[in-house]
Amino acid sequence: MALLKSVFRFYLESSIHVSLAVVAFTLITCTEFVLPIDWGLIGFVFFGSITGYNFVKYATLAGWHHRSLAQNLQWIQGFSFICFLALVYFMFQIDQMVIWASILLGLFTIFYSIPFFKHKNLRSFSGLKIFIVAFVWAGVTVGLPWVANSFEWELSFVIVFIQRFLWILVLTFPFEIRDLKYDNPNLGTFPQQLGIQKTKLLGFFLLMIVLLLEGFMHLQWERSMMMVFGVLLTALFLGFANRKQSDIYAAFWVESTPLWSFLLYWVLHNYLFIS
Repeated sequence: MALLKSVFRFYLESSIHVSLAVVAFTLITCTEFVLPIDWGLIGFVFFGSITGYNFVKYATLAGWHHRSLAQNLQWIQGFSFICFLALVYFMFQIDQMVIWASILLGLFTIFYSIPFFKHKNLRSFSGLKIFIVAFVWAGVTVGLPWVANSFEWELSFVIVFIQRFLWILVLTFPFEIRDLKYDNPNLGTFPQQLGIQKTKLLGFFLLMIVLLLEGFMHLQWERSMMMVFGVLLTALFLGFANRKQSDIYAAFWVESTPLWSFLLYWVLHNYLFIS
């Protein structure tokens, strides 16, 4: 049992779980736009997410309120280095335009942690943190597959990008509620500015917009059912979020939302022939 707990803890703290969530969103994009799945791109997204997340979490003191991480830090650093080497390998498997788009998104990740303006990083600017996270996730999971296959801007792409941005924005709310006891008051997070209940109401409102935007898409029953399922699951997790939530509530259960959504979409799309 102790071994299983250690493995699970490493699975979460080394960013494997959140990176699988990023991959799940990317696969949803490929499926809904009927794009061929480029496993070179998927590998690039997976190992790039691990590298980027671990850089943000462990390159600075931003996440050190969890002191227990120090025990596993060397293992995570070694694992992150291996993932970085894998990332470099997959860079040679993807289109050059994807690399340039990834560099642009990567700059947001770098400047999120490293001070670049008057000893401030992007995370230090009040109210900006959550929007950077949502933009980068949407850019990676919607933008990169589109760039890799077409690079022709369409209304459907814009709608899906906005939906994904808003969905991810709301998925971060339980994390901000959890971190109320850790975050610097100057960060200006939604729970700090609005309080927990109003933040939840805002989240529910944004999720309604996500569903309303579905009406502008070419109707695919499996996609619409996936969106309804994902939005309801997100609303459920947001509704039960509180300052005293367990350590794995947001880090595992909330971040599992894209995985369960993709699993449902994949089953509907491939086996139930709803479309």
